[in-house]
Amino acid sequence: MSDPWPVHAPAPSLDDIAGLAEAAFEALPELFRRAAGDIVFRVDDFPDDEMLDALDLKDPFELTGLYQGVDLSRRSILDAAEPARVFLFRRPLLDEWAERGNVTLAELVSHILIHEIGHHLGLSDEQIDRIEAG
Repeated sequence: MSDPWPVHAPAPSLDDIAGLAEAAFEALPELFRRAAGDIVFRVDDFPDDEMLDALDLKDPFELTGLYQGVDLSRRSILDAAEPARVFLFRRPLLDEWAERGNVTLAELVSHILIHEIGHHLGLSDEQIDRIEAG
């Protein structure tokens, strides 16, 4: 996959990251998209203090994505009113992309998006890692 951002181009915007996330979601198999349901995607520059505190993180650059909601394995009819959300954090994503140097931004956004949707489906980090390892 080629990366649409040359090294000397301006940094991708919030809208650019959102576009990559939408494209990554649309590229997923239909069954996976259907299972994800009405999940909401949001891109912010950084996680807020409440998110960092809940995860006991001090550095906002440590968090590139976050699932917020009741996962489908534990969701009840009472939880349906509150939408599940996947947050992607632009600045930490851009730093990780620059540090890695071996993945495109689109690949990184896709990886994080799939990971967070995995949490929405009720999977643990360990289960997601095993699936990704093949």
